[in-house]
Amino acid sequence: MKTIDEINKKITTGTAVVYTAAELKKSVAAGEEITVADVDVVTTGTFGVMSGTLAILHIPVAPPGSFRSAEKVWLNGVPAIPGPCPNEGLGSVDLAVYGTSRADNSYGGGHLFRDIVAGNEVKIEVESAGMRYSRTTTIDEMDHARLVTTRSAFRNYLAVINTGPDPVQTIFSVKGLTGPYREASVSGCGDINPLQNDPDLNAIGIGTRILLNGGVGYIMGTGTRSSATNPNVAAFAEMKSMVPEMMGGFITSLGPECTTSVAIPIPVLDDSILRNLLITNDQISLPVADVRDRLPFAATSYADVWDDTDMVIAFSSDSCIRCEACKSALLCPTGAIDPVSGIDATRCVNCGTCIRECPGGAFTGNLGALSVDNRKIPLTLRQSDRSRAMRLCEHLKTRILDRKFTLCGKLENLR
Repeated sequence: MKTIDEINKKITTGTAVVYTAAELKKSVAAGEEITVADVDVVTTGTFGVMSGTLAILHIPVAPPGSFRSAEKVWLNGVPAIPGPCPNEGLGSVDLAVYGTSRADNSYGGGHLFRDIVAGNEVKIEVESAGMRYSRTTTIDEMDHARLVTTRSAFRNYLAVINTGPDPVQTIFSVKGLTGPYREASVSGCGDINPLQNDPDLNAIGIGTRILLNGGVGYIMGTGTRSSATNPNVAAFAEMKSMVPEMMGGFITSLGPECTTSVAIPIPVLDDSILRNLLITNDQISLPVADVRDRLPFAATSYADVWDDTDMVIAFSSDSCIRCEACKSALLCPTGAIDPVSGIDATRCVNCGTCIRECPGGAFTGNLGALSVDNRKIPLTLRQSDRSRAMRLCEHLKTRILDRKFTLCGKLENLR
């Protein structure tokens, strides 16, 4: 057995052995025998649509005495909730913004959060006593900018299909999920997901230090809808330390959603922790639910999603037929496609929407298919980006090896 303190000493002296979750599983699959003595930390991660995200901000708006207290607030048109502190007469506001709040059907809280972290100018408008006050601001002027997740990194999420004949407008589709059994939408990064690699919660708990959207944060407990069989976490981090590429907005057929990422280091303290780290996609159940009630009626595994498929979508300019209006660009849920230059890798989350919409076949990628009720149902939308999650695992590994990130042992169990 090892302790967190022993591992942190190895980190500070540059002698810690760190694997990403994908590297560990690849080594074991290749026949390498790995013991607790051989590895100190395994980095895990997930990236995808995570609705339960909000920001808590404090922003100066006008000179002191301009208004007594904010009654309504908007940031880039996205409605915010003023308070709970009224900041009476100070000309500034405390506020909360939900990741699912929206200015319109193309811009919501997730887009706003990324703009704030990127240092872009944000317009704040305050209504008070029938008057409206506005100005532009940036994160540098916000003395408090914190992101909180009410639920993130579900140990195991689900795939959804439509068993009925009529399309269903849903957050699990970009333009409506068609049926019956014609397509599937999926969430979850499979065997690199943090809680999949610590299903017994031996290492992850309250107080665990993590990366939230690339910035250092902490787990503060279980999230909403968490259960013993399918836990998730609530966490927080300062927005000024976050990375824009590891967060953002995602447009569904019901409007904007929020994308969030979580990376968690798993200290390899004993054999039971190491044994759990060896789980692979084919061993992880993927529940399949009908989009109309979200009740699972079948199950497959994450091997259908992530094994022998393409994590990254490719673009071939030679195959582009130069449509007058590029359907792939119009429907891309993250605005990552330019009809001329192709894919903006800083915004693309490899969801696969462009593949289906491009009449010329300029966008390619094998998304896989689900095996359900003796049917092969093609995956047409991935709301989790395993490629980006793997980059996050690499980023956390590098920070540990560079002695810029040490581990925090859990203060309490999550359950």
